[in-house]
Amino acid sequence: MALQGGCSCGNIRYTLTNAPLIVHACHCRDCQRVTGGPHVINIWIERKFVERSGAAPKSFLLKGGSGKDHEVFFCPDCGTYVWSRYSVAPGDCLFVRAGTLDDPAAVTPDVHIFTRSKLPWVRLPEGVQCFEAAYKDFSAVWRAESLKRLRG
Repeated sequence: MALQGGCSCGNIRYTLTNAPLIVHACHCRDCQRVTGGPHVINIWIERKFVERSGAAPKSFLLKGGSGKDHEVFFCPDCGTYVWSRYSVAPGDCLFVRAGTLDDPAAVTPDVHIFTRSKLPWVRLPEGVQCFEAAYKDFSAVWRAESLKRLRG
C-alpha cells in the first residue's frame, strides 16, 4: 500500500509506504478544535513508513484528549496539519491526518474514540467499535498483524 498526500499548498508531500496499524476517528475536544470539525481521522503508522518530501513541518505542543502531550505538525506556509505525535502512544509512530491524503476515501476508521464528546448530530456506523475515551486493551481492538508490527 502506498498512500500519498500533502498539505493544501503542496509544499509538504508524503507517501505512506505500509498499511496503517489502525485508523482512529477521534471525537475529543482537542481534535474538534484543531480540525474545526466534529472529529479527526488519524492514520496510526510507524514514522519509518512516512516518507516526507518538500518543506519540513513546524510543530507545537497541545494537550490531547487524554490530558497528555500531543505534538501537532503543520505546513509552515499554509498551516495545514499533516500529522501528530501523541506521548501516550507506544513506539515511534505518527498519526497522519486522513483528510490530507490525495484520496481520503482510501481509509475507513476502524474505531471511534473519545465518543463522550462526540457531537450529538454525528451518527456512527452500526457495529463500529466505540470507546468513551481511549481504549487500553490493544489486543481487543487491533488486528494481529498490526500488534506484531508495533511490538517489533
